[in-house]
Amino acid sequence: MSEQRAAVGVWKSNWQSSDYRKKCITGLILISFILLSLPFFYQAIEQRNGISFNDYLLAWLPSYDLSLFIFIVIWSMTLLTFSRFKQDPNIFLTFLWGFILINLSRFVSIGLIPLNAPADLIPIHDPISNHFYGPKFITKDLFFSGHTAAMFLMFLCLKKRTDKILALLATIIIGIAVLLQHVHYTMDVVMAPVITYFIWVGSKKIVAS
Repeated sequence: MSEQRAAVGVWKSNWQSSDYRKKCITGLILISFILLSLPFFYQAIEQRNGISFNDYLLAWLPSYDLSLFIFIVIWSMTLLTFSRFKQDPNIFLTFLWGFILINLSRFVSIGLIPLNAPADLIPIHDPISNHFYGPKFITKDLFFSGHTAAMFLMFLCLKKRTDKILALLATIIIGIAVLLQHVHYTMDVVMAPVITYFIWVGSKKIVAS
């Protein structure tokens, strides 16, 4: 109970700052528009023909349906991260703007780099995430991996050592899992943490400005 009161007190203190309120409300409005636009964007890019190339690692890896495993890892980490939002409003705000920038960056990168789906792709069945993709399963939202990026953003935003270890393990596990499921090329997964790091730096600057 005392921890809950402390968390409420921290949020009240932050919410009294007009700067925090403005960034929080603006971010929530932006992410709402982004989430509403995702099905239209993904259904549009699915219609175009892209580039097919040989991924030597994927050609060597057999494909497995790891949908349930991926679902459990991603949403377990999401629940942990959301629980930390209650304790630290700055983690919430940094993650919010980081998630906004990840989605905007993926709009640009997917738009500029049209890729066809990897061979032997097995669709990921995630009743929560798939809601934002529209009626048809999307196979061409490739560069860069949103699953891997989201996990790595959690790693960067979380502060407790054990939380960061769990988030880093989740990043590695999800990166391997999406490759084994053949839903991403190797470069999509490898570049996701690199791009996300710079996005995190940008989100921290937005929060601190």
